[in-house]
Amino acid sequence: IHCRLAEQWWQRSVRQMSSAARRRRPLHSAFPVLEQPLQPIQQNVFEANLQNSNACLKKFIELREKVRKGGGDAAIARHTQRNKKLLVRDRLRLLLDDEDFLELSPFAGLSLPYGDIPSAACLTGVGRISGLWCVFIANDATVKGGTSYPITVKKHLRAQEVAIKNRLPCVYMVDSGGAFLPLQSEIFPDKNHGGRTFYNEAIMSAMKIPQVSVVCGSCTAGGAYVPTMAEEAVIVHQIGTVFLGGPPLVKAATGEEVTPEELGGARLHSEVSGCVDHFAWDEKEAFNYIRNIVSTFNFELPEEEEEDEETTGKRKAEQEPLYNSEELLGLAPQSYGYTLDVKMIISRLTDGSRFQEFKARYGTTLVTGFAKIHGHLVGIVANNGELSYQATLKGSHFVQLCDLRDIPLLFLQNTAPTPASTPSITRAVMNSNHLKAQGSMMSAVACASVPKITVVIGGCHGSDSYAMCGRAFDPNFLFLWPNARVSMTAPGHAGSLLPPDGEQEEEQRKQLEDKMNRRLKEESSAFYSSARLWDDGVILPQDTRKVLRNCLDIIKQQHYQLSTEKLQSVLLRI
Repeated sequence: IHCRLAEQWWQRSVRQMSSAARRRRPLHSAFPVLEQPLQPIQQNVFEANLQNSNACLKKFIELREKVRKGGGDAAIARHTQRNKKLLVRDRLRLLLDDEDFLELSPFAGLSLPYGDIPSAACLTGVGRISGLWCVFIANDATVKGGTSYPITVKKHLRAQEVAIKNRLPCVYMVDSGGAFLPLQSEIFPDKNHGGRTFYNEAIMSAMKIPQVSVVCGSCTAGGAYVPTMAEEAVIVHQIGTVFLGGPPLVKAATGEEVTPEELGGARLHSEVSGCVDHFAWDEKEAFNYIRNIVSTFNFELPEEEEEDEETTGKRKAEQEPLYNSEELLGLAPQSYGYTLDVKMIISRLTDGSRFQEFKARYGTTLVTGFAKIHGHLVGIVANNGELSYQATLKGSHFVQLCDLRDIPLLFLQNTAPTPASTPSITRAVMNSNHLKAQGSMMSAVACASVPKITVVIGGCHGSDSYAMCGRAFDPNFLFLWPNARVSMTAPGHAGSLLPPDGEQEEEQRKQLEDKMNRRLKEESSAFYSSARLWDDGVILPQDTRKVLRNCLDIIKQQHYQLSTEKLQSVLLRI
């Protein structure tokens, strides 16, 4: 008993020490200023990049308007007038503290083989509720009646993954007609298909990640498990229903006619079955319930940051960059050949354009160093040319250094368009050494326990993208600029993937190369990638600093959750 009491006392002491550590101010830093103004000699490249960025911006705005229309005017009228329900973005306005939330993968589901599914029929993101960052997963019933397609399931799972990785509370806003049966083979059977959402709910509860649900529409078939597995659930009178099989199925099976409200409405589940915990007369009341429930989560937010933001609107440690963020449009490379010094980008993202470079004279094709973004200390790893042997060794060292010091990592990725060729034995030996060093950096990135954020500012090609924390290396967040390209090799470089000369006739080889380049151009675009959820969204270069601020705030919040551990009660014997 004495040993157990001593252990509990020690755990409480450690917890009090860590709580005190949270209240301590960070060390003062005065990193050198990066003097990176635009030079006259760079003007032509800048203008070419700016022209390409403006074309990408135009497409970005067109797609954003398209997804915000949901299922179209007719579906919106049916949803709001006949069904008397709020639109999904109006629901978010009632739920969140403000509209400054981080939306994830808004372009998911566009131009897929089975059609356009705007926003994958599901809005996901991270926003503040009662001051607390929470993941939200909200079905959009104007898109195919809220039916779940394979891309819907994938987006739902990614949102849960974000919640798990960052220990964020999760709010489910359920308004779904269940799975799209013609594609059931891509929705039901596999490990990362529909059933995984319920597995994740159980795991998140075991991890003490709070989950609440609001039933603000139909909740049919497998979707019925979402509210019943959440810790607390709210249902809206007359529009919220929960059942495995709806009235048509009941009539087909038994011949009995029953209304949705009688079969699984708000009164039934709040008064008879007990499947839900709170009854709401309308959606406004339902979201007030959710906000009050969130306020009971055992989190302690940092008081000092709240006071600074309330009084000045900015944090004391925050300094704007010396250069205009709009200039990032001209620094976003239209192709690898139009890349300018990555330090110009860094100087337009960091507080006061300050940057403490690490190993500045070694492996110069990779820039590494420390900076602050909205007061958050980060380690930056940025491509500045081909990832050479020396650069990968430097990258491994720096990543391990940040892991040792618990400093989040920011990767700015713009990898070389083709792998290094091997025209000679000497070059083959160099490439072998490069492979070993690259493997070392991949291991360092994969094993680093600190949070990682990746922004693809140019190309994401080949194995270099793995070392720079691509999607396969599980960053906390991964975003693309609209000019980004994601493919095994860059468009125009398909020849590097073909067999050596002599194995095919020149004309046949040229035709195959042209065909592959056309396909690479189509399939490598940022919008093609985001439609398939290979990332967490396309963001505009000038918005990058704001997005990074939100991500770093979100990542930091997990340090303020008080209920991650639960001490066993003392066993008393009489």
